[in-house]
Amino acid sequence: MMTETSHPPTAMPSFEQLGLPDHLLATLAEVGYETPSPIQAMCIPHLLAGHDLLGEAQTGTGKTAAFALPILVRLDLASKEPQALVLTPTRELALQVSEAFTRYARHLRNFHVLPIYGGQSMVVQLRQLARGAQVIVGTPGRIMDHLERGSLKFDALSMLVLDEADEMLRMGFIDDVEWILEHTPSTRQTALFSATLPAAIRGVAHRHLREPEEVRIRAATTTVEKIRQRYWLVRGVDKLDALTRILDAEEKLDAALVFVRTKIGTEELADKLAARGYAAAALNGDMTQGLRERVIEQLKNGSLDIVVATDVAARGIDVPRISHVINYDIPYDTEAYVHRIGRTGRAGREGVAILFVAPRERRMLKSIEHATRQPIEPIALPSREDVSSLRISQFKQKVLDTLADPDMEPGFFMNVVEEIVEENDLSSREVAAALAYLVQVGRPLQIEEEEGRGWEQATVLHPQGKPPRRESFVADAPRTRGARRDRNTTDAVPEKVFASGKTQRYRIAVGRDHGVTPREIVGAIANEGGIEGKLIGQIDLFNDFSTVELPALPSGLLATLKRIVVCNRPLDMRPFREDEALPARRPRSAVDSRRDDRSHKAAAKPWEKQAREKQVQEKRGGREKWISRSSGESRPSRKNAVQQGGRSFTNHTTSWKKRREQK
Repeated sequence: MMTETSHPPTAMPSFEQLGLPDHLLATLAEVGYETPSPIQAMCIPHLLAGHDLLGEAQTGTGKTAAFALPILVRLDLASKEPQALVLTPTRELALQVSEAFTRYARHLRNFHVLPIYGGQSMVVQLRQLARGAQVIVGTPGRIMDHLERGSLKFDALSMLVLDEADEMLRMGFIDDVEWILEHTPSTRQTALFSATLPAAIRGVAHRHLREPEEVRIRAATTTVEKIRQRYWLVRGVDKLDALTRILDAEEKLDAALVFVRTKIGTEELADKLAARGYAAAALNGDMTQGLRERVIEQLKNGSLDIVVATDVAARGIDVPRISHVINYDIPYDTEAYVHRIGRTGRAGREGVAILFVAPRERRMLKSIEHATRQPIEPIALPSREDVSSLRISQFKQKVLDTLADPDMEPGFFMNVVEEIVEENDLSSREVAAALAYLVQVGRPLQIEEEEGRGWEQATVLHPQGKPPRRESFVADAPRTRGARRDRNTTDAVPEKVFASGKTQRYRIAVGRDHGVTPREIVGAIANEGGIEGKLIGQIDLFNDFSTVELPALPSGLLATLKRIVVCNRPLDMRPFREDEALPARRPRSAVDSRRDDRSHKAAAKPWEKQAREKQVQEKRGGREKWISRSSGESRPSRKNAVQQGGRSFTNHTTSWKKRREQK
């Protein structure tokens, strides 16, 4: 059966009409979902009814909620066995989908979702799998690893989702996907989503889906051509600091609508902006209709310049003054983005839309560009000199406007100034300077920056909006497992920041008991903190913490390093006090730790020994075969399978065998 939608239907059903339970309806209202997107409205009923589904939809159309919500409805939370599996092509998408499940399940007790992907510690994943999770989100290669080891079992699996199947085909994972499908219960419900449906994808659907319902969503959203769209890649400084600098530097800014995801976020951000001297207020669904109308009226008459709102609360706002829409939090889907920026550029007027994009959100940025059919240009934050120059210019204009105000009585104020001059033997210029200082105290004409906070990164626009790769880090500091930031989006900290040459010992809240190695600590600090490997000194590992020698770090950079996650724990870095007592046990040096790390890994992998014992090699027509650990079936090795055009499988004993032969 084929159901096709090229544009949103005129009468979109509500989430209540789709049959979702009350706890999910409450969550959707909290996160700002008002009505289902087209793919949600069409897919949720089919999935709730237990039908297999073949969906053709672009990234950013809201398909994550389309399959996540039905999965949450059908879970048995009393059981910790995996009941749903979502396969994604990349680790970034796996993390995004996992976060979406967590967001939608905030009112579900005992719910657990586990992202599994390559590059993360296998020991950590084994520990998490032993604890149990109802939903597994992972990449094909690592899911295969766990299936072959027997550490992941799908006996209770009732639903499987293939997300972005065409991307998995492009990356060469489609054979691995089919192997995984063959090792899951045949009674499962399956949903396949793909931006396009080439023959190979339709072949997978034909072999593994049972009479699927077909849904096709074609994005038909475009934005107003007079809206100038720009984005800032979040790096170097806090988003709040970046927002205030943008508000200061935008010359044609009359009024701004700032979008955040949550109701609490509107209150918090509005309060922080008000504390910095901006006329700002919140607008969210918890406000009464009277208070909401009052905020909009203040925005219209100029009493307010900035309104911080959620998607739901801002629907229908038409205020001519709104010159800028700032997406402080990136929207969940492209439809929401289109609705957001549509609040400016009304009636043929020009407007500006600015989007804050975190490194992991670049995928959504590309989806937005595709859906709006317009490129979004990168920007850098204005420099301190730019902001100061603009503030001075605005101050001068304010003085001139005040002098031209007919309601002003210059004679009275001139008399006051002359009295101050005569009584204190001052010049009128000195009095004028003092008055100017008093006026600008709440909003200084010259802004100060804390050295090393990262402004040098945020105010420089690199070619194509991307910082240069730090090739020197490839050898000195490998990618750290469990680290949450994209190392290609962070600049190396200039050596001039450490010009003093002083070194200091720092304490980090991850140690030997957590499975960390010096290699991972170096990788985290170098790749995620932007510090060159040559500046990192001695590392000592203790049971529950470690110490590392580094140049004296500016407070802003130290705050960044505190938030970095290694082995699923934040570093929480702080200066090590010399009066702190060290554990009685001798700290292990980097050399000792690397040696112990090798022995630990060897002891932690009994399955490798079992694999070597089970390996059976046969010569049948020149083809080498090996025994699968999961099923006991004989399958061609990866090398020979590739040579003969067959499917490839992971042979974890091949590298061991080669090393033995080389010796």
